[in-house]
Amino acid sequence: MKGIFELLGNQVETNARSAVDRYVRELSEYHRVKDDRRLYGAVMDFAVFIRRRSVDLAEAGQPLLADDLAAITAAGRQRGTAGFTAASQSNALTMHTSLMLREITEVPGAGDMDGLLSMVGWLSSQAGAARSAYVLGYQEERARLLSVADVLQSLARKLLADEPAASGLARSLGVTQSDDYAVTVVRIESPLPPRPKPNPGALIEPLLRRHRVPVLWRQPDEFVALVPASGTDQDRAAERALPLVRDLAAITERPCAAGTVPGRVGDLAAAAALARRISQVAPAEHEPDHVYTMADVFVELGLAQLPPVDTWLYGLTRTLLGGPDLVTTLDAFYRADMSRLRTAAALHIHPRTLDYRLQRVRSLTGVDPATVRGIRMLSAAVARIRAGAWDLARPQPDNP
Repeated sequence: MKGIFELLGNQVETNARSAVDRYVRELSEYHRVKDDRRLYGAVMDFAVFIRRRSVDLAEAGQPLLADDLAAITAAGRQRGTAGFTAASQSNALTMHTSLMLREITEVPGAGDMDGLLSMVGWLSSQAGAARSAYVLGYQEERARLLSVADVLQSLARKLLADEPAASGLARSLGVTQSDDYAVTVVRIESPLPPRPKPNPGALIEPLLRRHRVPVLWRQPDEFVALVPASGTDQDRAAERALPLVRDLAAITERPCAAGTVPGRVGDLAAAAALARRISQVAPAEHEPDHVYTMADVFVELGLAQLPPVDTWLYGLTRTLLGGPDLVTTLDAFYRADMSRLRTAAALHIHPRTLDYRLQRVRSLTGVDPATVRGIRMLSAAVARIRAGAWDLARPQPDNP
């Protein structure tokens, strides 16, 4: 009958793969591991390493060696670089210990009771040292990233205040300097909870994995990023800013609305003020697919500045609540450039169902959504609804 050390040694890779699959399945922050080949490889390599060394050292009756602890510290540091939160690492370590114990006690075909007791005893005696080494590496990297986050926020403040000293600070950080930026303001629809007080540096930290740009958490519900961009092309600026906005929405787990304005160094404060106004009228989404520019929302900006007109349009649009999914249908219709087939496909409905809904819009509002008049009125109304600008439960106003 084979001893437990031989059996566990033969199952190292199988057990490691099973453990990583469980991390991905049960720990929310590990979901992205399956889509990142480099990260999956790093997590898998460590899972194999720690099991192999545990078996070898337990069989030899030796504790973790200095090189082993250094490798464990390096793994913790890598998880810090990858942007995992402290809570996720605590959960992963707890799961790791539980899985290791189960692998030892449930190894098939083992009749080696002395070996089993030795293996369990070794794991119990060395778990604390291994955990401490891992946490040390993670916390060291986390502290380094938080320090960079603080400095990047300082750089963002200086750039937004149009201070000449900003360029010198950028050079000292090794941040790419630019004469032009896509000044992007992100409105978080549901503000982060005030208690416990959020640590802006900790929230920004994961963004540093992909976006080494000046960023600033200016209010509980407002985030600002300065994305280097050449020239004043608004569409290009929005394209550059979109990946960062998507990452921010994923980190905060809240709907986000983003507005961006191209600006030159020395005049970024004005660009930020306009980007904020754009974000306030843009729709918030859990998974943003667009960063809005002036060209996208100039009508909505005008409505926000003209309360009587806004109230009139609200009165007209409130009737859309009388039909099923009419706002969602109109939004998809205009996003698809009024293509019936593309709209129906996006909504997962039959084109005839789409026709019925559009007819219902005409019946309720007296406006054909496919006419120039309909486009001007209803697309603006849909944008105001999606931006949360109207309380649709309030009494209907008297239309002028």
